[in-house]
Amino acid sequence: MANAKDPDEPLSSQETQDSHESRKPTRSAKRAESTRAKRPTAMEILRQARGQLAELTGMEAESVTSFEQTDEGWALEVEVLELERVPDTMSLMASYQVELDSDGQLTGYRRVRRYERGRSDARRSGGR
Repeated sequence: MANAKDPDEPLSSQETQDSHESRKPTRSAKRAESTRAKRPTAMEILRQARGQLAELTGMEAESVTSFEQTDEGWALEVEVLELERVPDTMSLMASYQVELDSDGQLTGYRRVRRYERGRSDARRSGGR
């Protein structure tokens, strides 16, 4: 073990350079990391949409009933409690169509229906 270095002994400039180069990511790894950093996940998109809609309308989203990627970004249908009543089954709910760009920023929303929480929905499933 004559070649073993003392861990407290400083590295030579060549050893320092070698250790830094071995930790440098390749160009393709940098590009892949950059792409991952820019593109939000589906869950991040959902959270952003719910938060942005709540900030604009003052109503908290209860659920997301439809979620799909479009050519322009994302389209969601979000259910919110518009008017709380007693009993809860008489509370007024609303569905909002929410559109986001590819970065998850809200570009538009509109209320597409209003209904009592306790009423069954005659519309087809999937929100559209």
